[in-house]
Amino acid sequence: MTDATVSRPGERDVDPVTPVLTKRWLSPNSWTLETYEQLEGYTALRKALQAHPDQIIELVKASGLRGRGGAGFPAGVKWGFMPKENADGRTARPHYLVINADEGEPGTCKDIPLMMADPHSLVEGVIIACYAMRSHFSAIYVRGEALHCIRRLHAAVREAYDAGYLGEDILGSGFDCDVVVHAGAGAYICGEETALLDSLEGKRGQPRLKPPFPAAAGLYACPTTVNNVETIASVPFIVNGGSDWFRRMGSEKSPGPKIYSISGHVERPGQYEAPLGTTLRQLLELAGGMKDGVPLKFWTPGGSSTPLFTAEHLDVPLDFEGAAEAGSMLGTTAVQVFNETVSVPWAVMKWTQFYEHESCGKCTPCREGTFWLAQVLERMVDGNGTEEDIDTLLDVCDNVLGRSFCALGDGAVSPITSGIKYFREEFLALCRKNAGTNADETAGDPALVGAAR
Repeated sequence: MTDATVSRPGERDVDPVTPVLTKRWLSPNSWTLETYEQLEGYTALRKALQAHPDQIIELVKASGLRGRGGAGFPAGVKWGFMPKENADGRTARPHYLVINADEGEPGTCKDIPLMMADPHSLVEGVIIACYAMRSHFSAIYVRGEALHCIRRLHAAVREAYDAGYLGEDILGSGFDCDVVVHAGAGAYICGEETALLDSLEGKRGQPRLKPPFPAAAGLYACPTTVNNVETIASVPFIVNGGSDWFRRMGSEKSPGPKIYSISGHVERPGQYEAPLGTTLRQLLELAGGMKDGVPLKFWTPGGSSTPLFTAEHLDVPLDFEGAAEAGSMLGTTAVQVFNETVSVPWAVMKWTQFYEHESCGKCTPCREGTFWLAQVLERMVDGNGTEEDIDTLLDVCDNVLGRSFCALGDGAVSPITSGIKYFREEFLALCRKNAGTNADETAGDPALVGAAR
């Protein structure tokens, strides 16, 4: 676990940005209420409760905070979709806030460290967000395998209840709020917000057809907002620091700090906090450079579901606009770094096997497509592929992309299409190797020579 800073992209000789989201991570017993309160903990909540809920929503809108779960949708706008109260000050149906902590994207490891090191920042953010959206209940949906994280969150919620930050009449404000920590069962599909809601309701985790969207009919068919852990944990800092302060970090359209998860062939893998728009070149400097000095070959800007980048993309700004303009997505900023020793077809095959396994099976393009993509890639990597297999892969990808219920199908084809785009020669080399083997076998058998003719 590492917190570090860099200067703003495109600027020189400026002061480094002070850690924000990771400021408490290295403090002794950082996960306890005592430490949290010593370091400005729950001061933002007191400030927020003195304001009108709409003022909090407008503050988050003005800050430009965008969803940190991958889509990058403006958080304040999303909060604003929640129905307003009636003339009597009450809402027709309960409002719910659901926290997506089902971190399962290969290479992503930012939310679990945040909840382990600083769970109260999430809890405080939840209470503020609930107050802004007139919600009195929130569920934090955590990936079931993250047992230590679940225990730490349970402890933080208990501490918050005991201190009067949760429950009835919080800090004498008249606002009530309850939080439940829910453990999932380890299904990648439950990272999709509507599949997560179905799982919370006790159903099989499968994506819903939209519309209706969760803001209109989410958990138990009531208005619901689903936010990522890092998104909500940013809220207390915005309340205390203000929107202008938040916008001084990052880029114009993607403001604020971001936790970049760097793994793979680097000297110091870990979590690095930096302004949005930081480049891989800068991140590699923070991470000590390429491991053992072996040159970079390819990397993912936001996990395995985002199109690959190569060494030519070292200076692409890693914010929502920069990654998209370069042909990929920022995703969850899961930066997986691979050196020249790694086979691209092999890496793509391993990711595709993951998506085949994790497909929920609800829609045909994803269910059938990931199965056949994995079959073809396995055959190619085993040395039994043909050049026609490359066209088959691209054809299947075209039939999956944009045709599945959720983004799992799109994510499954991204490494394949981008891998072939940048490293087609590697895929062809596997086919030529197979063709050469077949030719040698044919040359040694007169019967096969005749058959070949």
